[in-house]
Amino acid sequence: MTPHTFALPLPAAYPVGAVLAFHGRDRQARAERVSGQALTKAVATDRGPCVVSIELSQTRADCQVSAHLSFAAARGLVRRLLGLDWDVAGFEAGVAGQSPLGELVLRQRGLVIPMAATPFEALSWAITGQQINLAVAITLRRRLIEHAGGEAGDGLRCHPAAAEVASLTPEQLGALGYSKSKARALALVSQRVVTGELPLERWLAAGADPAEISSALLEIPGIGPWTVNYTLLRGFGCADCSLHGDVAVRNALQRLLGLARKPTQGEAERWLAQWSPWRSLVAAHLWAALG
Repeated sequence: MTPHTFALPLPAAYPVGAVLAFHGRDRQARAERVSGQALTKAVATDRGPCVVSIELSQTRADCQVSAHLSFAAARGLVRRLLGLDWDVAGFEAGVAGQSPLGELVLRQRGLVIPMAATPFEALSWAITGQQINLAVAITLRRRLIEHAGGEAGDGLRCHPAAAEVASLTPEQLGALGYSKSKARALALVSQRVVTGELPLERWLAAGADPAEISSALLEIPGIGPWTVNYTLLRGFGCADCSLHGDVAVRNALQRLLGLARKPTQGEAERWLAQWSPWRSLVAAHLWAALG
Protein backbone atom coordinates (compact mmCIF):
# COMPACT_ATOMS: atom_id res chain seq x y z
CA MET A 1 0.00 0.00 0.00
CA THR A 2 1.27 3.48 -0.85
CA PRO A 3 1.79 5.49 2.35
CA HIS A 4 0.05 8.80 2.94
CA THR A 5 2.39 11.75 2.31
CA PHE A 6 1.44 15.29 3.34
CA ALA A 7 2.71 18.48 4.98
CA LEU A 8 1.29 20.38 7.91
CA PRO A 9 2.05 24.04 8.64
CA LEU A 10 3.48 24.77 12.06
CA PRO A 11 2.46 27.84 14.09
CA ALA A 12 4.82 30.69 14.80
CA ALA A 13 7.41 29.96 17.51
CA TYR A 14 6.64 26.24 17.36
CA PRO A 15 9.01 24.51 19.84
CA VAL A 16 10.58 21.91 17.55
CA GLY A 17 13.31 21.00 20.03
CA ALA A 18 10.96 20.52 22.97
CA VAL A 19 8.56 18.33 21.01
CA LEU A 20 11.36 16.11 19.73
CA ALA A 21 12.83 15.94 23.24
CA PHE A 22 9.51 14.66 24.58
CA HIS A 23 9.29 11.89 22.01
CA GLY A 24 12.99 11.12 22.31
CA ARG A 25 13.13 10.73 26.09
CA ASP A 26 14.31 7.13 25.76
CA ARG A 27 17.68 7.04 24.00
CA GLN A 28 17.22 3.26 23.57
CA ALA A 29 13.63 3.64 22.42
CA ARG A 30 11.96 0.76 20.62
CA ALA A 31 8.68 2.47 19.71
CA GLU A 32 10.03 5.79 18.45
CA ARG A 33 13.28 7.19 17.12
CA VAL A 34 14.46 10.81 17.00
CA SER A 35 17.30 11.73 14.66
CA GLY A 36 18.15 15.34 13.95
CA GLN A 37 14.78 17.01 13.36
CA ALA A 38 13.00 13.81 12.40
CA LEU A 39 10.67 11.57 14.41
CA THR A 40 9.79 8.02 13.42
CA LYS A 41 7.21 6.22 15.55
CA ALA A 42 5.49 2.84 15.39
CA VAL A 43 1.82 2.76 16.39
CA ALA A 44 -0.46 -0.25 16.84
CA THR A 45 -3.77 0.06 14.96
CA ASP A 46 -6.74 -2.23 14.40
CA ARG A 47 -5.38 -2.90 10.90
CA GLY A 48 -1.83 -3.67 11.95
CA PRO A 49 1.34 -1.75 12.83
CA CYS A 50 1.57 1.76 11.42
CA VAL A 51 4.81 3.73 11.01
CA VAL A 52 4.76 7.53 11.19
CA SER A 53 7.71 9.56 9.88
CA ILE A 54 7.83 13.31 10.50
CA GLU A 55 10.54 15.73 9.37
CA LEU A 56 10.27 19.09 11.12
CA SER A 57 11.44 22.51 10.04
CA GLN A 58 10.53 25.71 11.82
CA THR A 59 7.49 26.28 9.64
CA ARG A 60 6.22 22.85 8.51
CA ALA A 61 6.07 19.15 9.20
CA ASP A 62 6.62 16.82 6.24
CA CYS A 63 4.86 13.57 7.06
CA GLN A 64 4.62 10.02 5.82
CA VAL A 65 2.20 7.57 7.44
CA SER A 66 1.57 3.91 6.60
CA ALA A 67 -1.68 3.42 4.71
CA HIS A 68 -3.10 1.19 7.44
CA LEU A 69 -4.93 4.35 8.50
CA SER A 70 -7.29 6.53 6.48
CA PHE A 71 -5.87 9.85 5.33
CA ALA A 72 -7.96 11.72 7.92
CA ALA A 73 -6.82 9.39 10.70
CA ALA A 74 -3.20 9.76 9.60
CA ARG A 75 -3.40 13.56 9.77
CA GLY A 76 -5.13 13.36 13.14
CA LEU A 77 -2.42 11.09 14.52
CA VAL A 78 0.35 13.44 13.41
CA ARG A 79 -1.47 16.43 14.91
CA ARG A 80 -1.71 14.53 18.23
CA LEU A 81 1.98 13.66 18.26
CA LEU A 82 2.95 17.25 17.48
CA GLY A 83 0.46 18.88 19.88
CA LEU A 84 -1.14 20.97 17.15
CA ASP A 85 -4.69 21.01 18.52
CA TRP A 86 -4.07 23.16 21.60
CA ASP A 87 -5.38 26.74 21.54
CA VAL A 88 -1.98 28.18 22.34
CA ALA A 89 -2.76 31.65 20.96
CA GLY A 90 -5.90 31.94 23.10
CA PHE A 91 -4.02 30.82 26.20
CA GLU A 92 -1.13 33.21 25.66
CA ALA A 93 -3.52 36.11 25.13
CA GLY A 94 -5.42 35.14 28.28
CA VAL A 95 -2.39 35.27 30.57
CA ALA A 96 -0.55 38.16 28.90
CA GLY A 97 0.49 40.84 31.36
CA GLN A 98 -0.36 38.71 34.41
CA SER A 99 2.83 38.44 36.41
CA PRO A 100 4.62 36.16 37.06
CA LEU A 101 2.92 33.53 34.90
CA GLY A 102 2.49 35.86 31.93
CA GLU A 103 6.21 36.63 31.95
CA LEU A 104 7.07 32.92 31.99
CA VAL A 105 4.68 32.19 29.13
CA LEU A 106 6.13 35.08 27.10
CA ARG A 107 9.64 33.63 27.53
CA GLN A 108 8.36 30.23 26.43
CA ARG A 109 6.01 31.51 23.73
CA GLY A 110 4.62 28.88 21.37
CA LEU A 111 4.89 25.97 23.82
CA VAL A 112 2.56 23.07 23.01
CA ILE A 113 1.80 19.73 24.66
CA PRO A 114 2.69 16.77 22.44
CA MET A 115 0.34 13.87 23.05
CA ALA A 116 0.63 10.10 23.13
CA ALA A 117 -0.41 8.24 19.99
CA THR A 118 -3.44 6.73 21.75
CA PRO A 119 -5.30 7.23 25.03
CA PHE A 120 -4.24 3.73 26.12
CA GLU A 121 -0.56 4.57 25.60
CA ALA A 122 -1.05 7.71 27.72
CA LEU A 123 -2.81 5.78 30.47
CA SER A 124 -0.16 3.03 30.47
CA TRP A 125 2.58 5.65 30.79
CA ALA A 126 0.73 7.42 33.60
CA ILE A 127 0.48 4.17 35.58
CA THR A 128 4.10 3.31 34.81
CA GLY A 129 5.34 6.71 35.97
CA GLN A 130 3.53 6.85 39.30
CA GLN A 131 5.84 8.03 42.10
CA ILE A 132 9.12 7.05 40.43
CA ASN A 133 11.74 9.07 38.61
CA LEU A 134 11.73 9.51 34.86
CA ALA A 135 14.69 7.24 34.16
CA VAL A 136 13.09 4.27 35.93
CA ALA A 137 9.72 4.89 34.24
CA ILE A 138 11.40 5.00 30.82
CA THR A 139 13.12 1.67 31.52
CA LEU A 140 9.83 0.03 32.55
CA ARG A 141 8.08 1.34 29.45
CA ARG A 142 10.86 0.01 27.22
CA ARG A 143 10.64 -3.43 28.81
CA LEU A 144 6.87 -3.50 28.30
CA ILE A 145 7.28 -2.57 24.63
CA GLU A 146 10.00 -5.16 24.07
CA HIS A 147 7.98 -7.88 25.81
CA ALA A 148 4.50 -7.25 24.41
CA GLY A 149 4.70 -4.78 21.51
CA GLY A 150 4.33 -5.95 17.91
CA GLU A 151 7.12 -5.61 15.35
CA ALA A 152 6.70 -2.70 12.94
CA GLY A 153 9.92 -3.04 10.92
CA ASP A 154 13.16 -1.06 10.82
CA GLY A 155 13.96 -2.07 14.39
CA LEU A 156 10.80 -0.48 15.81
CA ARG A 157 8.09 -2.11 17.91
CA CYS A 158 4.66 -0.65 18.65
CA HIS A 159 3.66 0.30 22.15
CA PRO A 160 1.42 -2.68 23.05
CA ALA A 161 -2.31 -2.27 22.64
CA ALA A 162 -4.68 -3.08 25.49
CA ALA A 163 -5.30 -6.65 24.29
CA GLU A 164 -1.57 -7.38 24.30
CA VAL A 165 -1.12 -6.06 27.83
CA ALA A 166 -4.28 -7.82 29.01
CA SER A 167 -2.71 -11.11 27.98
CA LEU A 168 -0.01 -10.60 30.63
CA THR A 169 -0.53 -11.58 34.26
CA PRO A 170 0.39 -9.23 37.12
CA GLU A 171 3.23 -11.67 37.85
CA GLN A 172 4.60 -11.26 34.33
CA LEU A 173 4.37 -7.49 34.67
CA GLY A 174 6.13 -7.79 38.01
CA ALA A 175 8.96 -9.66 36.30
CA LEU A 176 9.41 -6.62 34.06
CA GLY A 177 9.92 -4.47 37.17
CA TYR A 178 6.42 -3.20 37.88
CA SER A 179 5.43 -2.99 41.54
CA LYS A 180 2.50 -5.14 42.66
CA SER A 181 0.11 -2.18 42.76
CA LYS A 182 1.14 -0.93 39.31
CA ALA A 183 0.98 -4.40 37.81
CA ARG A 184 -2.54 -4.90 39.17
CA ALA A 185 -3.66 -1.48 37.94
CA LEU A 186 -2.20 -1.96 34.46
CA ALA A 187 -3.70 -5.44 34.17
CA LEU A 188 -7.14 -4.21 35.29
CA VAL A 189 -7.09 -1.22 32.96
CA SER A 190 -6.12 -3.37 29.99
CA GLN A 191 -8.82 -5.94 30.71
CA ARG A 192 -11.50 -3.25 31.05
CA VAL A 193 -10.47 -1.66 27.76
CA VAL A 194 -10.76 -5.04 26.06
CA THR A 195 -14.20 -5.73 27.57
CA GLY A 196 -15.45 -2.24 26.70
CA GLU A 197 -15.84 -1.09 30.31
CA LEU A 198 -13.21 1.57 29.54
CA PRO A 199 -14.06 2.62 25.95
CA LEU A 200 -11.06 4.92 25.58
CA GLU A 201 -11.24 5.29 21.80
CA ARG A 202 -15.00 5.87 21.84
CA TRP A 203 -14.57 8.51 24.52
CA LEU A 204 -11.90 10.19 22.40
CA ALA A 205 -13.99 10.15 19.23
CA ALA A 206 -17.08 11.44 21.03
CA GLY A 207 -15.29 14.16 22.98
CA ALA A 208 -16.55 12.63 26.21
CA ASP A 209 -16.93 14.70 29.36
CA PRO A 210 -13.65 14.50 31.33
CA ALA A 211 -15.72 13.94 34.47
CA GLU A 212 -17.12 10.72 32.97
CA ILE A 213 -13.63 9.48 32.12
CA SER A 214 -12.29 10.45 35.53
CA SER A 215 -15.09 8.68 37.36
CA ALA A 216 -14.51 5.42 35.48
CA LEU A 217 -10.74 5.50 35.99
CA LEU A 218 -10.91 6.36 39.68
CA GLU A 219 -12.93 3.19 40.32
CA ILE A 220 -9.82 1.14 39.49
CA PRO A 221 -7.56 0.32 42.47
CA GLY A 222 -4.15 1.93 42.06
CA ILE A 223 -5.38 4.88 39.99
CA GLY A 224 -5.60 8.28 41.64
CA PRO A 225 -6.09 11.91 40.59
CA TRP A 226 -2.54 12.39 39.23
CA THR A 227 -2.83 9.37 36.92
CA VAL A 228 -6.26 10.50 35.76
CA ASN A 229 -5.19 14.07 35.04
CA TYR A 230 -2.06 12.99 33.18
CA THR A 231 -4.15 10.60 31.07
CA LEU A 232 -6.68 13.33 30.30
CA LEU A 233 -3.87 15.65 29.26
CA ARG A 234 -1.71 13.34 27.11
CA GLY A 235 -4.43 10.97 26.00
CA PHE A 236 -7.49 13.16 25.47
CA GLY A 237 -6.09 16.67 25.06
CA CYS A 238 -8.10 18.01 27.99
CA ALA A 239 -7.23 21.69 28.35
CA ASP A 240 -8.08 22.07 32.03
CA CYS A 241 -6.25 19.32 33.92
CA SER A 242 -5.04 20.28 37.39
CA LEU A 243 -1.63 18.67 37.86
CA HIS A 244 -1.33 19.89 41.45
CA GLY A 245 -0.19 16.42 42.55
CA ASP A 246 2.80 16.48 40.21
CA VAL A 247 6.07 17.01 42.08
CA ALA A 248 7.72 18.82 39.17
CA VAL A 249 4.78 21.22 38.87
CA ARG A 250 5.06 22.04 42.56
CA ASN A 251 8.85 22.46 42.34
CA ALA A 252 8.45 24.85 39.42
CA LEU A 253 5.71 26.73 41.22
CA GLN A 254 7.98 27.24 44.21
CA ARG A 255 10.62 28.73 41.92
CA LEU A 256 8.13 30.86 39.95
CA LEU A 257 6.57 32.40 43.07
CA GLY A 258 9.83 32.69 45.01
CA LEU A 259 8.51 30.59 47.91
CA ALA A 260 10.67 29.44 50.80
CA ARG A 261 9.27 25.90 50.54
CA LYS A 262 7.53 23.72 48.00
CA PRO A 263 3.77 24.33 48.06
CA THR A 264 1.53 21.55 49.30
CA GLN A 265 -0.80 19.82 46.87
CA GLY A 266 -3.70 21.84 48.27
CA GLU A 267 -1.84 25.13 47.84
CA ALA A 268 -0.83 24.21 44.30
CA GLU A 269 -4.41 23.22 43.48
CA ARG A 270 -5.74 26.57 44.70
CA TRP A 271 -3.13 28.53 42.74
CA LEU A 272 -3.78 26.57 39.55
CA ALA A 273 -7.56 27.01 39.91
CA GLN A 274 -7.33 30.70 38.97
CA TRP A 275 -6.08 29.71 35.51
CA SER A 276 -9.02 27.50 34.59
CA PRO A 277 -9.78 26.60 31.77
CA TRP A 278 -6.07 26.65 30.82
CA ARG A 279 -4.52 24.58 33.61
CA SER A 280 -3.02 21.96 31.28
CA LEU A 281 -0.96 24.55 29.43
CA VAL A 282 0.00 26.21 32.73
CA ALA A 283 1.37 22.85 33.90
CA ALA A 284 3.27 22.46 30.64
CA HIS A 285 4.92 25.85 31.13
CA LEU A 286 5.84 24.96 34.70
CA TRP A 287 7.42 21.70 33.52
CA ALA A 288 9.34 23.54 30.81
CA ALA A 289 10.58 26.12 33.32
CA LEU A 290 12.56 23.37 35.07
CA GLY A 291 14.45 22.76 31.84
